[in-house]
Amino acid sequence: MTENWAFLKEAKPFIQENFQAAGFEKPTAIQEKTAEWITEKRDVIAESPTGTGKTLAYVLPLLNKIDVNIKHPQVLILAPSRELVMQIFDVVQEFKQGSDIKAVSLIGGANIKKQQEKLKKHPNIVVATPGRVQELIKIKKLKMHEVKTIVLDEADQLLVPEHMKTIQGIIKSTLKERQILCFSATLKEETVQLIKEMTSEPEVLKIARSEEEAQKVGHYYLLCDQRDKVKLLQKLSRLEDMQALVFVRDITNLSIYAEKLAYHHVDLGVLHSEAKKAERAVILKSFEQREFPLLLATDIAARGIDIDDLPYVIHADMPNEEGYIHRSGRTGRAGKEGAVISLVTPQEQSMLKKMAKKLNLSLDEIVYKQGRIFSI
Repeated sequence: MTENWAFLKEAKPFIQENFQAAGFEKPTAIQEKTAEWITEKRDVIAESPTGTGKTLAYVLPLLNKIDVNIKHPQVLILAPSRELVMQIFDVVQEFKQGSDIKAVSLIGGANIKKQQEKLKKHPNIVVATPGRVQELIKIKKLKMHEVKTIVLDEADQLLVPEHMKTIQGIIKSTLKERQILCFSATLKEETVQLIKEMTSEPEVLKIARSEEEAQKVGHYYLLCDQRDKVKLLQKLSRLEDMQALVFVRDITNLSIYAEKLAYHHVDLGVLHSEAKKAERAVILKSFEQREFPLLLATDIAARGIDIDDLPYVIHADMPNEEGYIHRSGRTGRAGKEGAVISLVTPQEQSMLKKMAKKLNLSLDEIVYKQGRIFSI
């Protein structure tokens, strides 16, 4: 199947081998459409749903362009969270196998001296959070003059007021002919306009989830009073094969839900942005190994989490439209099946229905009876 993909046919042998070793038969739409532009050094603004292979869309052509004889970073990939940085770094590590390309991850909160030592080993690719990159540029430990490409992954989260000056400063530290690539699951029109001001005649691409993929993820809601949401989560946790990422509004709600569920002897994990890196890694690993059925998280904490074959996403608190897309994208990744369940009050029900209509989602009401879920 891959012989039809012009980029892969012409790519370096290690890239072809790693793509096939990963079990991929063909590129996703975002990978196929952006590879040529990236190879031709064009700026790109790309929107594609979560789980459609965005990371690989830029990683493969960028790996193909690296000159290992240059002893300075040539590619800088910026992401808004530590988790997403590590997830991207893992993809880079996997797909650079068989080459002499060196990569490094730099995240805020980690020991800056150790990171300076890593930079002395002359990495070709840097994957990082913006704040730490800015710090290292200021103390002249990260040289930007050879950086040919800057990637903004989850650009919608990076180009917000609190990060804007940092991102602009990082871009200005590179030479003018640099390439800028922006990828995100959701891009507001004002974000696209901001990016256009930073780029040169960018290619703009918006890919919708295919009908076939969309049909593999079901969207449902359970009607209840606010006070009954914990009780419903307790019941859902007992379902056979239940493994759900449960989203709540903020850390306060997270604590309330977690405390009440623990009181009712529900096994669960909790992810919040204040948790230490090692602690988060342990919780995620335990969840992936199905040691408990529910993992409670806030939106900030769940950015960049990639759990293979996650069957359920549950919205315990209603998100906005953008939040719904990002949260729901944690299940049904790479064309797999999944279910999204929203626990809604009568007032939230009308909001959800309007949102579903706008997002062109088929939404079904379900009820919980005698240990099972039934459609209405």
